[in-house]
Amino acid sequence: MTVELFIQYLFAGITYGAIYAIVGIGFNIIYNTTGIINFAQGEFVMLGGMIAISLMPFLPLSLAIALAVVITMICGALVEMVFIRWLDSPGVLRMIIITIGLSILIREVALHIWGESIRSLPYFVGDEITTVAVLGARISPQVLWVIGVCGLMVLVLSIFFKATSIGRQMRACAANRKAAILCGINTRNMVTLSFMLSAGIGALAGCVMSPITSTEYDIGTGLAIKGFTVAILGGLGNSMAAVGAGLLLGILEAFSISVMPLAFKDAIAITILLMILFVRPHGLFGSSTAAGLKEF
Repeated sequence: MTVELFIQYLFAGITYGAIYAIVGIGFNIIYNTTGIINFAQGEFVMLGGMIAISLMPFLPLSLAIALAVVITMICGALVEMVFIRWLDSPGVLRMIIITIGLSILIREVALHIWGESIRSLPYFVGDEITTVAVLGARISPQVLWVIGVCGLMVLVLSIFFKATSIGRQMRACAANRKAAILCGINTRNMVTLSFMLSAGIGALAGCVMSPITSTEYDIGTGLAIKGFTVAILGGLGNSMAAVGAGLLLGILEAFSISVMPLAFKDAIAITILLMILFVRPHGLFGSSTAAGLKEF
């Protein structure tokens, strides 16, 4: 393998790994605040891309993406208020079934609205044949956009949870929900906000990845599996560890193409997930209990 090819595989792995990390962080944000594993997280990524594509004929690209993120955040809030808020201490199995059902419902609605056609946003800079030289390899500028935007989201989220009043309230709910209630924190609003935040970051990731991977109504399922694998690999509840786990999974997938058929690429995530669940259920970087938002 030449150096140029190695760098191209590496950047491809980092690009997909950044997307997986954002989906994994979305899992962790909701899990930390509610204890819920939201298997509809991948659908937020799909909705962001699809809504932005639908708005493109009427708005500039940047405004279409911004509005798509806002609409998806509203969808996230509606999911929590309509399907989650009224539940009284539901069991883990019940919540898994509900969120899987929500994933199917959102996917079917998307199918009726947008059909089975594959769509994509235009490249933010240039087109599909535009490349830039990075260490001798030719890389699409959109790859740098994906890495940059996902990295910026991680940085902003870290500052939000550590330096803002609302972020600290969400961390308090994650640490001890009953104590947070006694301190006067409206935990219901924090739960709704966690769904909105998770939906928003997923939607933005879906928009920046759309020019590279394209978008269709059923991409959410695969992303949910990858995101859940990343969340488990990093230690459920530990959002910063999910970043490292996402990059690791993306790089492993990218380099696997050089030694095995492309059809086996998705099997890597399932294999890693099963190995982690059997050998180290709390993840590579997690303790036997979820780390909570304090680890962000």
